[in-house]
Amino acid sequence: MKLLVVGSMALDTIETPFGKEDNILGGSASYFSLAASMFAEVGIVAVVGKDFPEGHLDLFRQKNIDLQGVTREEGETFKWEGKYGYDLGDPDTLGTYLNVFENFNPVIPESYSNVDYVFLANIDPELQLSVLNQVKDPKLVACDTMNFWIDNKVEELKKVLKHVDILLINDSETRALAGEPRITTAARAVLEMGPKILIVKRGEYGALMFSGDDIFWAPSFPLEEVIDPTGAGDTFAGGFMGYIAGNDITDPAGFKTAVVNGSVVASFTVENFSVRRLSGLTKEEIGKRFAEFLKLSKVD
Repeated sequence: MKLLVVGSMALDTIETPFGKEDNILGGSASYFSLAASMFAEVGIVAVVGKDFPEGHLDLFRQKNIDLQGVTREEGETFKWEGKYGYDLGDPDTLGTYLNVFENFNPVIPESYSNVDYVFLANIDPELQLSVLNQVKDPKLVACDTMNFWIDNKVEELKKVLKHVDILLINDSETRALAGEPRITTAARAVLEMGPKILIVKRGEYGALMFSGDDIFWAPSFPLEEVIDPTGAGDTFAGGFMGYIAGNDITDPAGFKTAVVNGSVVASFTVENFSVRRLSGLTKEEIGKRFAEFLKLSKVD
């Protein structure tokens, strides 16, 4: 196994202008691992409850995703309920039920300790630090976070960032972490906290990659139909990290290609609810859309 993700596996109830689905597969580790598995071997560390359908775990097994680090505890799985308006921007959260995730204490299986690539999904920074203390010498560590941790555990988060190579967060999180309203200035301030690369996820406006003085922008893929944007950011991270891990990327051009692959895979996710589009996605579809993506900015 080359890539480890530590995060959440959840059951979501989601309503968009195009329908409503109850108790469907969600969670950062779910979206990430299914996307990353298109490029590399992946293992998950997460917790689920007794109510988590075995069929969901079978899906991961079918994709050769290692589940040694997934524990099933007494109680219910982490659940989230959200509703999107027609702009499909930030959803209204109707309910967050941590359940077994409230006491999540990630334990890294011994077989995972020598993993090459690590992705710390959006969890408590103290848990992220705990994971870093359990892996031996990864080639590359990337992580995600959110405004809640920036507002409430910023010192712990900054300790994590000293050990992170790549940080993937959105516009508002970048500005909040830096205490700076201008995105380019904020990005430089965040890079000074430790990461070598900052990826700023901007939803329908694509993604920005900052590294030293270099700035790279990849647009989002224009789609005729967007059904459910839930998990797009986690899918982007999975495609990005999966490509890096699968190809042992170390050069700037390779990281830029990884950004584009992340955007391409994320563009499939939003075409249906939950991970339905990801579950049947093929490498051929990714390759075709990658080629179409490159044409967007080509000058003849």
